[in-house]
Amino acid sequence: MEFILLDFNTEDLQILLFILFLPVYVVTMAGNVLIVILVTFNPHLHTPMYFFLGNLSCLETCYSSAILPRMLFGFLSGDKTISFSTCLAQLYLFGVLAGTECYFLAVMSYDRYLAICKPLHYTMLMNGRVCSLLIAVSWICGSLGISVLIFLVSQLTFCGPNKINHFFCDFTPVIRLSCNDTALIEIIAFTVSFVCTLPPLLITLTSYVCIIHSILRIPSTTGKQKAFSTCSSHLTVVSCFYGSLMIVYVLPNISSLSEVKKLLSLFYTLLTPLLNPLIYSLRNKEVKEAVRKTFRKLHKLKIQKRENKRKF
Repeated sequence: MEFILLDFNTEDLQILLFILFLPVYVVTMAGNVLIVILVTFNPHLHTPMYFFLGNLSCLETCYSSAILPRMLFGFLSGDKTISFSTCLAQLYLFGVLAGTECYFLAVMSYDRYLAICKPLHYTMLMNGRVCSLLIAVSWICGSLGISVLIFLVSQLTFCGPNKINHFFCDFTPVIRLSCNDTALIEIIAFTVSFVCTLPPLLITLTSYVCIIHSILRIPSTTGKQKAFSTCSSHLTVVSCFYGSLMIVYVLPNISSLSEVKKLLSLFYTLLTPLLNPLIYSLRNKEVKEAVRKTFRKLHKLKIQKRENKRKF
């Protein structure tokens, strides 16, 4: 009826881990929620690029909330138990959001490819209907495979040990506790992982190769440096996310790699959601200006409220 999450097997460091991971969660949520608010209420950011960034930030808030709150609660209370149904729900949410993020990153890189390499056709190719369709397709592709996997996992029998060697309900540690033969499920899981990571990765890398090729044609050295700085930042986040994700889910499930995979899981569960708002949005001039305007409006509203109180 329930599992026990072993997280990092450090009983004496639970409070220290809570103090370490709580600011990460707070900053991640604040950064991503801020971007969603700015993109939604600022007309200057109603463009395809910021539409995708807003959707990515919305996904990241859900992504972080699917894992970190339960982990923080375990650090603070010492309660490591999680019910079977909650474990399946966490596994499903994580799988859907991680798979969808792969496609989101591919869509965003394709959007930048069109904007830089096909500027004359960009408005026609990336209109509102196409943007909405790309987001919808990303969600569908990210959820189909994991839905099948969760159904198969829910049919398994768990009658042995109930300790999950991970800090959240991940696929491999969970099915290792099953009393059934899981060979077929593992093959399906490998196929789903392959489909959800490799095609989006190829699209992302191809887009950036084309972008870098176009940047090399820029005559200005300053222009090249700025463009390369942006691309290198994006590629760093993409490499961190895809690299750790593929190592964890595509490499064979060998016991000796379990601790390494657990540590690598921190990259795509904690680090990527934290860095995405900083790398993709908060460094942009348009976003910085939108933040300034928003705070100015809030400051003016506070002054108006004070003046109205004085009048009354």
